[in-house]
Amino acid sequence: MKIAVLIKQVPDTEEGRHLTSDGRADRDASDRVIDEITERALEAALKQKDADKSVEITVVTMGPAAANEALRKALSMGADKAVHVQDDTLAGSDALATARALAQTLSGLQADLIVAGNESTDGRGGVVPAMIAELLNLPFLGPLGTLEVSGGTVRGSRADASGTTALRASTPAVISVAEAMGEARFPKFKGILAAKRKPVAVQGAAELGLGATDHAAGNLVLASAARPARTAGVKIIDEGQAAQELAAYLAAEKLI
Repeated sequence: MKIAVLIKQVPDTEEGRHLTSDGRADRDASDRVIDEITERALEAALKQKDADKSVEITVVTMGPAAANEALRKALSMGADKAVHVQDDTLAGSDALATARALAQTLSGLQADLIVAGNESTDGRGGVVPAMIAELLNLPFLGPLGTLEVSGGTVRGSRADASGTTALRASTPAVISVAEAMGEARFPKFKGILAAKRKPVAVQGAAELGLGATDHAAGNLVLASAARPARTAGVKIIDEGQAAQELAAYLAAEKLI
């Protein structure tokens, strides 16, 4: 079985994040790391490889040259090879343009299962995996908290406010995982050394057959502003009426 895992390099969430003047995330304002949710997606794939050594895992990312660092870490965690979609003309791609480029790459990999995180910490769109599935004409399941793959079928469960839903589809398929999938493993020293020898293929827009209209952003940021500083919250001092005040506050905020 072949599994492709989409990973993304993002600004470190432990540091302050900033926007450039054109409304893009300023990726040089803080350290760059693999998005934690895509590490969980890789962990889901690695567990399949733990159970079946014949499983081959390819990690795929789209980004500037620095994104190679994220690929190398993914390889050190246990992935077999990597594909880096890198082209200056792809800079600033929106969700649809990103999905088109990744779909072109993934179509050539002929993976039985494509695994992604449900949403990135820098964009929070949560739509790219579903867009890729639509472009490739594949079933989409997500966001999943559990995963089982056997006999050409992928199964999982999705939790939401109304309960838990069991999902299944025939492979090939695209899935996205939620945080409930479990934390990723740490790279071992042997894996770090092995990652240096694993292949990383670089693909540009021309190699993917993308024309100017395929990877042109379909939206334009007209204005952006920093998030307002947090203000002090409401403090309730219990003098016998705290329960009533708390209930009134929650009702006013439409939390109950």
